[in-house]
Amino acid sequence: MTKKIAVLAGDGIGPEIVTEALKVLDCVAAETGLDVRIEHGLVGGAAYDASGSPLPEATLALGKEADAVLLGAVGGPKWESLDHAVRPERGLLGLRSELGLFSNLRPAILHPQLVDASTLKADVVSGLDIMIMRELTSGIYFGTPRGIRELSDGEREGFNTLVYRESEIRRIGHSALRIARKRDRRVCSVDKANVLEATELWREVMIEVAEQYPDVELSHMYVDNAAMQLVRAPKQFDVIVTTNMFGDILSDCASMLTGSIGMLPSASLDGNGKGMYEPIHGSAPDITGRGCANPLATILSLAMLLRYSLDESDAAEHIEQAVADALDAGIRTPDIYSHGMKKVGTVPMGDAVVAALRRAYS
Repeated sequence: MTKKIAVLAGDGIGPEIVTEALKVLDCVAAETGLDVRIEHGLVGGAAYDASGSPLPEATLALGKEADAVLLGAVGGPKWESLDHAVRPERGLLGLRSELGLFSNLRPAILHPQLVDASTLKADVVSGLDIMIMRELTSGIYFGTPRGIRELSDGEREGFNTLVYRESEIRRIGHSALRIARKRDRRVCSVDKANVLEATELWREVMIEVAEQYPDVELSHMYVDNAAMQLVRAPKQFDVIVTTNMFGDILSDCASMLTGSIGMLPSASLDGNGKGMYEPIHGSAPDITGRGCANPLATILSLAMLLRYSLDESDAAEHIEQAVADALDAGIRTPDIYSHGMKKVGTVPMGDAVVAALRRAYS
């Protein structure tokens, strides 16, 4: 059966890195007979420039019809002066909300070839393998009321609302505990229950959900301590589950443990396994068009797409091994370069992964 993938390259380096991921997908399809159909759409700033909306109806319809979505990145300085309602990021948030993608999986894995690229000591990060699970469609990024208003004394005030329904906490809790069963069976729920009532409820519900998983160990940690522990002793964690905003921050923090934010993929899933897959690094406007962006996070996001949405675990493993083979060969983009390695740009890195794939399938 033909599987349909919606490809939304987006802004900044998005088109550059997505192009490399599609080269990898083409290779997999040619070698395995995988039957996929690619359809392209606009999102973010590129969509706003073309249609006046960061999420055109055609793109939303494409996302709903597809079996999975591969996304590049959205945003950039060009659109920062726009009203919040039409900024590129609203397109991304709209996709997550409209597609019901509440469970965000952000693996933080340190490839052994990149131990020296981490800013932490090797003995602290060697063997690192954390899954950060971020609730993605609720919390302070979506809560209302929100806005900027002028008070009676003429001073302006910005306000946002942190809201979580019990059902929203339960579903991400179940998702995290099920993922933990496939790993080391440990979940750390991160909150700020000592000062935020919304996360006090978060902790209460997580405890209730965990009672259904007696084989999984549940612990709790305040977010400020969790940030410190990620830097002090990151290997203590197996699965971290947390709110939308806390997950956004902690996953970026964890990215530096792995040597570069350019190495980290992500998956955003609904309750049935349909998902949107994207690198976590954003649009990187400072290096757009320079041909030096690291495409490996996008390529690894493609591997997650094949594993979680298309049930093609073997193809996913081949891609992940091809990435490892390219790193073993000493090939590095500037963000992960170290002395003695071969520094390359975006396209040669993609080519190296494709070449490794072909060798594996031959």
